[in-house]
Amino acid sequence: MKRHPQARQRRRAFLSMELALTLPILMLMLLAVFEFSLLFYARGKVVEASRAATRTATHPGTQFEFVEESALLTLGPVLARNARVEAVQGDYPGDPVVVVVRVPMRDAAPDLLWPIGFGLRNRFLVSETVMQRE
Repeated sequence: MKRHPQARQRRRAFLSMELALTLPILMLMLLAVFEFSLLFYARGKVVEASRAATRTATHPGTQFEFVEESALLTLGPVLARNARVEAVQGDYPGDPVVVVVRVPMRDAAPDLLWPIGFGLRNRFLVSETVMQRE
């Protein structure tokens, strides 16, 4: 049983229409995976920077500048550009030491999903770590 050339042409039209309808959705999903993977990587860096800064802050006599420098070095040059470090150091051994590291999401990812309503403007990656002072 042979197919007619018109049937073959009609099938090609359906395939191109299916591609035209699904390609934007697939591209959007690809952009989302790329952006979220960059954000998850940056989140790990922010958490590690908070932990490193808190370990530094638990030592007796540590100044805030050393705590901040420890966090910024762990973040790397791109994420450290607009990062904010806050630290509350206790006065006595056993007191809690709290370090908060805050990095804008726009420094971590290129903000590809703003056309669909998921923008990174005014959003931050934040990590808070609490340890006891030595």
